[in-house]
Amino acid sequence: MTMRDTDRALVQAATAVAKLRCRSDNHTVAAAARTTDGRVFTGVNVYHFTGGPCAEVVAVGAAATQGVTELETIVAVGDRGRGVIPPCGRCRQVLRDYFPTVRVIVGPMDALRVVHVAELLPETYVWADQQLDGPAGPLPAPRPAD
Repeated sequence: MTMRDTDRALVQAATAVAKLRCRSDNHTVAAAARTTDGRVFTGVNVYHFTGGPCAEVVAVGAAATQGVTELETIVAVGDRGRGVIPPCGRCRQVLRDYFPTVRVIVGPMDALRVVHVAELLPETYVWADQQLDGPAGPLPAPRPAD
């Protein structure tokens, strides 16, 4: 997909947050997410030795606190001028499950592009499909052993 001006502005928003807030080993990545109505939500990762949320998940949480249920585009940017960073596997799965049509900005700064999250996670495990009361209906009862 072609980068739009709004996509470039989203990269700039994440870059500004990275410069302003990513000043320690605890916060090294910033993310910016845009809603379909143009609102932008940002977040930074929260590093901890026990694990911690990535910047994309923090941005999703920030949007959720404002009642957002649909994101259009998201991007993550590394600190110290590292540029756009593709989402990790866990973030790809979270984004795919919560926002199956979200667009993700990836690539080097001189060749950024936009892809659907499904392209980043082909043959994905869809969490909702695996629930007992998921969209595909209840799972069949297990058959007794012969």
